[in-house]
Amino acid sequence: MSFKYKPAPAELNEYCNNTIASALEIEFIETGDDYLIARMPVNKNTHQPLGMLHGGASCVLAEQTGSMAANLYLNRETHVAFGLDINANHLKPVKNGYVYAKASPLHIGSRTQVWEIKITNESNELICISRLTMAVVAVTAETLRKTTPQ
Repeated sequence: MSFKYKPAPAELNEYCNNTIASALEIEFIETGDDYLIARMPVNKNTHQPLGMLHGGASCVLAEQTGSMAANLYLNRETHVAFGLDINANHLKPVKNGYVYAKASPLHIGSRTQVWEIKITNESNELICISRLTMAVVAVTAETLRKTTPQ
């Protein structure tokens, strides 16, 4: 199964303007047939007090990447996916550079989706592994803030 929509990374980045993604400088860099890759700088905006990548920033990167990927499977005129649960294991510290998140589907159902998001450093070492469960619901007036780029 592959994405219903496969927008260029630039379209996804534009779609995320003025959100937490832009605040943390998260940018999408690759859209595959069934995966999405984003990157985020490790800097003063994403550090915890000891100068390492904050686990919460890793969770934001994971959820941003997995959530966007989940919605690319859907007809956004009728359905939208929202984060239901996220789990993250932080495996290795990072002090600077970029981290990369690759979201890949584990389960694509009509009511739920489950995504695995692997976050690696610039040396391709695994620094965080996350699992994101998405709830798929019918579109309402509240969920029509923006439409997914097509």
